[in-house]
Amino acid sequence: MIPVDVVILFMSVAIALAAVPGPDNIFVLTQSALYGRMSGLIVTLGLASGLIIHTTAAAFGVAVLFQTSQAAFAMLKYAGAGYLVYLAWKAFTATETRLDSANAPRIATRKLFLRGLIMNIANPKVTIFMLAFLPQFVDPNNGPIIGQFYQLGALMFLATVVVFGAVALAAGTLGGLLRGSPGVQLWLNRISGVIFVALALKLATAER
Repeated sequence: MIPVDVVILFMSVAIALAAVPGPDNIFVLTQSALYGRMSGLIVTLGLASGLIIHTTAAAFGVAVLFQTSQAAFAMLKYAGAGYLVYLAWKAFTATETRLDSANAPRIATRKLFLRGLIMNIANPKVTIFMLAFLPQFVDPNNGPIIGQFYQLGALMFLATVVVFGAVALAAGTLGGLLRGSPGVQLWLNRISGVIFVALALKLATAER
């Protein structure tokens, strides 16, 4: 079991890191502004769930492959960039819709969750970050190493949900004031598409 003082220190650092503007929380912000607070929260759960996979990779040493193999790193980052380009295309081709109407189209919960999940697991830098960050808080004297990794991963999950959830709620409130206008909705989609393209370029040009 990880000591309480270590947990407090880890959570403080994890929350601070989650609050730093980056691709994931920007992704939550745009999705929440476009589709509402609940959509942003579902995307947040998807992003946070991806941390479970990264924690497993770090715990069992799979992340070393991406740290040492340029080909593996490139393959995963280009897959993630391609997915972001796909989301950008969907945003650019969206038509004007009055989202507060009874017949407004909705994105399925499963799709929103998968957006967040794929966004997270397709970023190899998250895997490498977890490999570098988590071991600093692991001590063989505190019990099984694998168990400690998963405890830390659970804390990262919690920190991500708290911070990104706050972003989703704030952006959803702002978006709720704007979504009644089809013209504004169109521009929100265009802005979202530009952000997706920018994130895709950032991911595609990331170095190990």
